[in-house]
Amino acid sequence: PSTALPTPRAKPTKKHAPAFDIRTPLHVLTGGADLSQIHSIGPHAALQLIAEIGTDMSRWPTEHHFASWTTLAPNNKISGGRLLSSRTPPSANRAAAILRRCAMSLGRTSTALGAFYRRLAIRIGKARAITATARKLALLVYRALSGKLAYCDPGATAYLKFNRARELKSLRRRAKLLGFELVDLSSGEVLLNPVS
Repeated sequence: PSTALPTPRAKPTKKHAPAFDIRTPLHVLTGGADLSQIHSIGPHAALQLIAEIGTDMSRWPTEHHFASWTTLAPNNKISGGRLLSSRTPPSANRAAAILRRCAMSLGRTSTALGAFYRRLAIRIGKARAITATARKLALLVYRALSGKLAYCDPGATAYLKFNRARELKSLRRRAKLLGFELVDLSSGEVLLNPVS
């Protein structure tokens, strides 16, 4: 690989983790991509994922094709322009099981992926939030193995700030359609410009 192996995020603390170094051979095998830098994917889970999906991402034209192959993408059933169902199809895909297992541990982390999981878990429930977070992990794995991403976590506060700005933009647009404007309660100012 052209890049050096990055330092590990954390020490392996699992009781049943292999006693030998997995990251160095994986780094060579994937051509420089280090899946263990993605939060909740440790070296052992990365090894299992590589065993299931391989390293050649050209088999899937886009990351969305890859997410659909893992059966983590919604299977939209539409009739007459109306969405009837968007459940994920049942599957025995082992890569999806690994990604779901990794997504379960994100709820306790102070990362952007953890904040994403917690926000969804409140709104749609834990089971669906695990599937949605596993889909996001699948997209990150595809980008990392394609050489399009060197993962760097922005943190939970950056994600919450981004989500707040997106919600304010949506509220401002809806208020404008109804003929209203948003007012900041603390200062009494009309919120005209996008708030970061």
